[in-house]
Amino acid sequence: MSVNLSNTKRIVIKVGSSTLTGQAGANLDPTAIDKLVDVVGKLKADGKEVIIVSSGAIAAGLAPLGLSARPTDLTSQQAAASVGQGLLMAKYTQSFNRFKITTSQLLITLDDITKANHFENIKGVLNSLLKQGVVPIINENDTVGTEEIKFGDNDGLAALVTKLIAADLLVLVTDIDGLYDANPAMPGANAIYQVADISKLDTATLGGAGTAGVGSGGMVTKVEAAKVVTSAGIGMVLTKLSDLDEALSGVQVGTYFLPN
Repeated sequence: MSVNLSNTKRIVIKVGSSTLTGQAGANLDPTAIDKLVDVVGKLKADGKEVIIVSSGAIAAGLAPLGLSARPTDLTSQQAAASVGQGLLMAKYTQSFNRFKITTSQLLITLDDITKANHFENIKGVLNSLLKQGVVPIINENDTVGTEEIKFGDNDGLAALVTKLIAADLLVLVTDIDGLYDANPAMPGANAIYQVADISKLDTATLGGAGTAGVGSGGMVTKVEAAKVVTSAGIGMVLTKLSDLDEALSGVQVGTYFLPN
């Protein structure tokens, strides 16, 4: 079964640090951002509403601070996020200008998306932005967050946002082309194109974080995100950036998690 966008109005696309930056310590890759924006521009031209949940603030701040790898201590991570967030948004703004699409920035924490008195406000803001044709770009507020940086990731945040605004599809863009039944670097690993029952997956064999060393998530966090959205009746696609357009055009690439 491939993705059918004909009845899909609202889409959340999450993109990871390793996809946007390449090897650890590198600057943001403007080509990668342009590729993502090209796909979003096409979706917008087709009348879709799109929200981007973007990692990359910490990774983007590494090179300007002279760091070659993601720091392990919290305050250094927060400093890198503080430097990198502006760079990240500047690249997005510049790229979306090619399509005359306005972007906005929302920096939120897990508290904001889980506490009732916060999430109703975020929901209202997002709906207002989408109504005005804006592409909101969301990231965790890594500069002031604590537990989010240590243990969190934007996969879970994207899933909660998807559920909050009742989107029709969540797309997780990573540096691996989909879900495999074992580490894809190992011989004999088989691609899984469709998942109907997440409970049957053996998460112990699915692999860890991305290859670039700048992200915080891994395949397990992506499966957890799938549980959140599919249980709410929303489908999820897992794919890599170079396959994103095909994945959203109905070609059988990546992995599609069927909604319950």
